[in-house]
Amino acid sequence: MNGRKRVFPVMSIRIPILLCLIFATLIPLVLQERALSGYYRQNLIREDMMEAQNRCLILANEMSGSGYLDNINDTSQTSAVNAEINTIADFFGGRIVVVNSDFRIVRDTFQLSQGKTIVVGEVLRAFGGQPQTHLNEKKDYYYVAYPIQPKQAQNAAAAAGAQTQPAVKGVLLLTVSTEKISQTQKDISGEMQVLELILMLGMFVADAAAAALILRPVRKLVRQLRQSSEGNLDEKIDVASYRETRDISNAVNSTVRQLRAIDESRQEFVSNVSHELKTPITSIRVLADSLMGMDHPPAEMYREFMEDISNEVDREAKIIDDLLTLVRMDRKSPDMNITANASINLLIADILKKLKPIARQKNIELIYESVREVRADVDEMKLSLALMNLVENAIKYNREEGKVHVTLDADHRMFYVKIEDNGIGIPEEEQKHVFEKFYRVDKARSRETGGTGLGLAITKNIIVLHHGAIRLQSAEGEGSTFTVRIPLRYVP
Repeated sequence: MNGRKRVFPVMSIRIPILLCLIFATLIPLVLQERALSGYYRQNLIREDMMEAQNRCLILANEMSGSGYLDNINDTSQTSAVNAEINTIADFFGGRIVVVNSDFRIVRDTFQLSQGKTIVVGEVLRAFGGQPQTHLNEKKDYYYVAYPIQPKQAQNAAAAAGAQTQPAVKGVLLLTVSTEKISQTQKDISGEMQVLELILMLGMFVADAAAAALILRPVRKLVRQLRQSSEGNLDEKIDVASYRETRDISNAVNSTVRQLRAIDESRQEFVSNVSHELKTPITSIRVLADSLMGMDHPPAEMYREFMEDISNEVDREAKIIDDLLTLVRMDRKSPDMNITANASINLLIADILKKLKPIARQKNIELIYESVREVRADVDEMKLSLALMNLVENAIKYNREEGKVHVTLDADHRMFYVKIEDNGIGIPEEEQKHVFEKFYRVDKARSRETGGTGLGLAITKNIIVLHHGAIRLQSAEGEGSTFTVRIPLRYVP
């Protein structure tokens, strides 16, 4: 093998459907033909045996009435019965044997066993006074053993009732081959098979048409899916002929809607990135052109313009850093450097220590309430970035001499960080968008504070990477509360 994977052709669903229909229609037809053929043969044999029993009854009565067994050697008295025996034997195409009370064969239409003794179970039982029949399916023959009773014995038995068995002077044994019946059955079966073949062909055509009809909605669904795969995402897929095709249509439509939303989000993201990166560059270009257009600008103005250019460069660098952070976290398997049993209390205290200078500039009071000692498995660097973004936003978008209250608590499964401020708040219609990339509630104020519109998106991604959740409660003019919930134990 050269290492390449062999690709086998994929079977069409029409084949199993067609096979199922064929099995459901043709097999019952074949089984019915076999059952009818066997039933017809058994019915013919049963009727033939009943006819044989009637003929044997008549013949046995004639033998009793004429004293056939008593005058077996007198041809003048037995000739009529012998002729009747030969006629019945020829009619059934079989063999008649007459056995006397000594179990000796006194008449054989085949002239093969006269004078011989016969000991057969059915013959012995027939001497008990009851007719016997036996069918041998393997060797294709049946025989009827009928008792020959004198007239006087029959009348005495009838007068005495069923308890008395009449005397039996002999037994009439008729053996008949069923090969002729079997051959008749085979001939009829052959004709039925021709009819069955015609019906099979007709049913095969009907099954193929039924399979095509059943698969018509599936083919329609495939055509619509092909159109969608070629980029025609605006056309709704709607094949509700079956529950399955309806469910597939709904699932595909949902996927298409998500793809549309992702595509729109991607286009909006690219547009926002372009705009955000272009804005500082435009400002730098304007400042630089202004400086170059001046003849001998004052040192103070030169320094002011260079400070503005430096600030715009810093802003550009922050946007790029935030974008790189988002890209790293949006990867399929982002790197998580988990520290086991990290102290969340110390982590938050360190964040507040770093942000105190910013809070002091606006006279914002930072309050830290640690309800209990909390240790958890977290990526300290990422979690610090997420919580710092929340606390920094609470400071930046707060009023003068406002408050930021940070609370840490935990239960047996989760720890909770609440960042509460009494600042400007977020309008209700804007709250569902605050975690979107580049979204700003107040764009002018965000630019003043140096925001990129990526901080909360990064924060939410980091919390989700920790299998946690973030919730926002806010009222315009009253302040905002962000509640972060993260499991104490990290499960990759």
